[in-house]
Parts: sequence; structure tokens; C-alpha cells
Amino acid sequence: MLTFAPRTSRFKPSPSSAASARARDLRAAGRDIISLTAGEPDFPTPDNVKQAAIRAMERNETKYTNTDGVPELKAAVQAKFKRENGLDYGLDQILIGNGAKQIIFDAIMATVASGDEVIVPAPYWVSYPDMVRLAGGAPVIVNGPQNNGFKVRAEDLDAAITPNTKWLVLNSPNNPTGAAYSRDELIELGEVVLEHSQICIMTDDIYEHLLFDGGPFSTPAQALPALYDRTLTINGVSKAYSMTGWRIGYAGGPKELIREMVKVQSQSTSSAGSISQAAAVEALNGPQDFLEERRESLRQRRNVMAAALNACDGLICDTPPGGMYVFCSCAGVIGKRTPDGKTIENDRDFTMYLLDSANVAVVQGEAYGMSPYFRASFPIATELLEEAGRRIQEACAALR
Repeated sequence: MLTFAPRTSRFKPSPSSAASARARDLRAAGRDIISLTAGEPDFPTPDNVKQAAIRAMERNETKYTNTDGVPELKAAVQAKFKRENGLDYGLDQILIGNGAKQIIFDAIMATVASGDEVIVPAPYWVSYPDMVRLAGGAPVIVNGPQNNGFKVRAEDLDAAITPNTKWLVLNSPNNPTGAAYSRDELIELGEVVLEHSQICIMTDDIYEHLLFDGGPFSTPAQALPALYDRTLTINGVSKAYSMTGWRIGYAGGPKELIREMVKVQSQSTSSAGSISQAAAVEALNGPQDFLEERRESLRQRRNVMAAALNACDGLICDTPPGGMYVFCSCAGVIGKRTPDGKTIENDRDFTMYLLDSANVAVVQGEAYGMSPYFRASFPIATELLEEAGRRIQEACAALR
């Protein structure tokens, strides 16, 4: 009889992926589901990027590549980091992976061992803690309170550090809240890290180009250059360039760390797809003017989503400065009863109530380390956002 490794009991399937899959299944069964679960924009991949992929196929660039990526893409990433972030990385400091998710996994598997601790600010992307657990480490959750914009405070970070702390994971703009750290806030956190020589920063900048209200984007090694040798800067083409299915992420960091991450990747997936890499070269090197138009479209949809949720009895929703989600408090509906007499005891109950009674799929805040909240993704058609808001308003009004 097949038995399973104990490590599989340390983590669970991604709740956001599970919610998206459930919404798709219900749609396939004939339900009129509006899904606010997926973390991907509804824009198409730009035509110039698709054409670059076609040209690569016509040139028969369909073979294995170096594990760490083709030189052309590494050079494009190098130029991007210097142009947009003021960071100068050698090609041997850059790794291309199958999405930013694999880059994060590579880094954790290459560095975290039993007894190591990784500080993960909450609310967090669902995969960070479980990747740490899979590696045998312990995630240390530090809350970023709503009254601080869901951002962790320097004093709370300092209090969480122990001799076993290995990483601080930062994600700005954040999934699920859209919270974005300013340069000054990153400096405050970075100065805490500098006091502890064993700690490095892993920064997930995948939503870099999704800042809506004019504030400049900043990343830790840029904000505090003293952290350059202790920072892994992670990004990718999925969100800004609408290339979620192309699966290209990248990172810049210390040469020794990148070398060990390449070893991990060489024994898991090897290189990213050759055609996807060719497309990503064009994405990073090609025209960037469309980003502002798409950002403005998402800003408007963010406003529609936040306004609709704030009009619901019992819900409170901050308007996030970035990302593609709103993180809404449902504390005001906890303890109420549904029309069929069931008590809403937690955010999971509320999200299931919305799915069953309003045909709207969202993800419970519990999945992101903070309750009672839920995450709603807004990169869908405005008319669908408005209809989802109407349905949620009716569902909330029906509670007693």
C-alpha cells in the first residue's frame, strides 16, 4: 500500500486555487457564478509579445535552455532592474524560473532547514507559510494591522526576531490587501534587519506596476542599499504583462544564493520554457506605454469594487493603493443568521453563504492569516463587478 511522506501533512492545497477551481466547477454545472477569486488580469497578452513567441517557434527555438535562463532574457532582466529599480546585478546574480512562485520555492528550499524561522507578515499570500513548512522551517506570523494599512510595523518585526530567524518575506503591493510599503517604511524595516546579521529579505515585487494613486514604487535593496547583499528581489511578467499562463518569474540576488537556487531548480523543473522566455524578452524590452492604460482601468475597477462592498450592511472595505484585490472586513456580519437559520460564525461561513445564496465566489481571510475578512479580486469586467456588488448587498441585507 502506498504511504505518504510526513512532509505532506505540513501543508495544504492553495485555498485561493481551490476557490477558483470550485467556481469553475459550479459554472460548468450550470450555476451563474461570478468569480472574484483568481489573481490574474483579464487583459490579453500584448500582441508584440505573442508575435515574439511565434518568431521563436519559427526559428525552432524549442529545445532545452540553460537551467538559469537564456542569456537574452537574463540580460533583459538585468536591464529592467537597472532601469526601473536602480539595482545593478551581474548575469550570474539572475535566475529565470517557471513563475515567481518557483523562484520563491527555490530560495526557501536552498536556505531553510529544520529549526530555521521565516518571518511572514500577515495578511500573506497563501503559499509563503506552507513553503517554509515544506522545507522543515517554521513560519513566524507577524500581523500587519488594518489601522496601519495592513503593513507590519518595525517594532513588531523587531519583537519577532530570534537567533533562528533566516528570512523576512515582504510582498508589496500585497496579495491579498493591496498594501504598499513606501520607501521610508522599507528603510525602517530594513534598519531592523541590518541589526541582525543572520537575516535576509525576500521581496516579492510581482505587483510592482499595479500602484494606482501616484505613489512611486520602491523595493528594499533600492530603498536601503546596505541591504543589497542580503536581499533577493523577485519579480515576473505574470501580472503587469498579462502572462500568467506563460510561467516566467525572475530574481536578482547574491551570487552564492543564486547558485544554490539553480541547483534546486535543476533537480525539479530545469529551465523555464524556451518559447515563454522568448516572449518575456519582448515583454521587458518592448514598449511599456500600455501599462499606464491598463493600470488606470484597474484603478477604476478597484473603486467600483470597494464602493460596492462598502455599501453592504456589515462590511468595511479599505480602498487599496495597489494590487488587484480588496481585503474586506466582514466582522459586522459575524453572529448573524442566514434566511435558512444558519449562524455566520466566521469568514469561511460568510464566503460559503455568498457562494450558495448569491452565486459570488470570494476567498476567506483565514486563508491569508487574518480573520474575519475576505479577498475579492477585481480585474474582471466592470459590469460583472457591479452585478457582484449588487448580489453581495442583497445577501448581506437578508442576514438577521
